[in-house]
Amino acid sequence: MTLVDEIKKRSVHVDAAIDELLPVAHPEELYKASRYLVDSGGKRLRPAVLILAAEATGSDLKSVLPAAVAVELVHNFTLIHDDIMDKDDIRRGRPAVHMIWGEAGAILAGDTLYSKAFSILSKVQNEPSRILICMDVLSKTCTEICEGQWLDMDFEEREKVSKAEYIEMVEKKTSVLYAAAAKIGALLGGASDEIAEALSEYGRLIGIGFQMYDDVLDMVTPEEVLGKVRGSDLMEGKHTLIVIDAFEKGVKLDIFGKGEATQEETDEAVRILTECGSIDYVKDLAISYINEGKAKLDALRDCPEKELLLQIADYMISRNY
Repeated sequence: MTLVDEIKKRSVHVDAAIDELLPVAHPEELYKASRYLVDSGGKRLRPAVLILAAEATGSDLKSVLPAAVAVELVHNFTLIHDDIMDKDDIRRGRPAVHMIWGEAGAILAGDTLYSKAFSILSKVQNEPSRILICMDVLSKTCTEICEGQWLDMDFEEREKVSKAEYIEMVEKKTSVLYAAAAKIGALLGGASDEIAEALSEYGRLIGIGFQMYDDVLDMVTPEEVLGKVRGSDLMEGKHTLIVIDAFEKGVKLDIFGKGEATQEETDEAVRILTECGSIDYVKDLAISYINEGKAKLDALRDCPEKELLLQIADYMISRNY
């Protein structure tokens, strides 16, 4: 089986658990809005990381499904709110939640996913002390995600952002949820603190690499594949690491923060960023984070699940959307 097959095999169980644990209830429109993005696809990478970490440390898929669902709901909660704040109209090739239910409805949908995630996590059948630690991990993770999102917004108001500041933002906004997924899976699998921490570091590092590569894809992937407007980060004035590196080299980007741009203007900006080496710089740095994350898995015993976690790390920098 390929990595995609292995993830899909587990995703089937995750999707069934979502249907069971997050049914469309009254008021129906609230739950339809909450389920809309969850049901629209997504790679289910974070649940896969959690499940594989649990399986690699002694647990089984069914016993950790509520935790996998909780992590996926938190992820979707952040996407809904992120789209509102960034004024992004498209997500996964479909209208964003706020485009259908309005901003107020989308906020409530996101809040519902957030609160349901903790309720669902509490349903895991495991030692109460471990469940409590997992709840604490997820709670702290949500706070860090908010901190990362705040930093991201703050950067849009600033003329200059350092590379270190960018990496801090990415770590909090994106990679901490991968870290939480891996750590929660390990904890529910009965892993020692040392192994749980190693898996957490694996998640943190590959999460940083994932976001860096995501910024590369935003520049080079066609809209029909990416599922959103190519170069949208540039037009929104986002200080991605690509932009930060280019600005440090004295490069000027006419569409930066412009709000919208023609295809020709976007193509020109990408050409400039390619020629100055900023896109390759970030791609190479993403690879180094991925490799560092993979090294953390040396703490695990050799098993098929460990191999799949290694493959997920590689997938982070080989995907095209």
